[in-house]
Amino acid sequence: MRFDAFLAAPLHVQAHALAAIGALVLGLSLYTVARGRLAHRTLGLSMAALLVITLLTAFFIRTDGGAMSWIHGFIPLTLLGLFGIAMGVAGKDWQRHKNAGRGLIFGTLLIPALFTLMPGRLLHQVFFG
Repeated sequence: MRFDAFLAAPLHVQAHALAAIGALVLGLSLYTVARGRLAHRTLGLSMAALLVITLLTAFFIRTDGGAMSWIHGFIPLTLLGLFGIAMGVAGKDWQRHKNAGRGLIFGTLLIPALFTLMPGRLLHQVFFG
């Protein structure tokens, strides 16, 4: 592993990666705790906070030409997922909450995480040199 590549990246890229990884870990850990309990709510709110950090920092990550990359297409999906989770809780619509949560964890965290391992991306450099 090449942590020097990560440490050489701009601070907003480091914050983005750490927040996204943290959100993914917390999101997956939600499956290990009882729903509706304090642990589930705490992990869920923490994951949501990390997702907001991930979203905000994503706006500052640009290609060499100054444009956003195609992976930024996950930004509106993440916003919709966060909205769906919040509306599910507010309306006590637990099925909506559950579906939005799964969509966030798998559709806007796990899948983009796999894309970040593609050659030419920072995490590919970190893990595969």
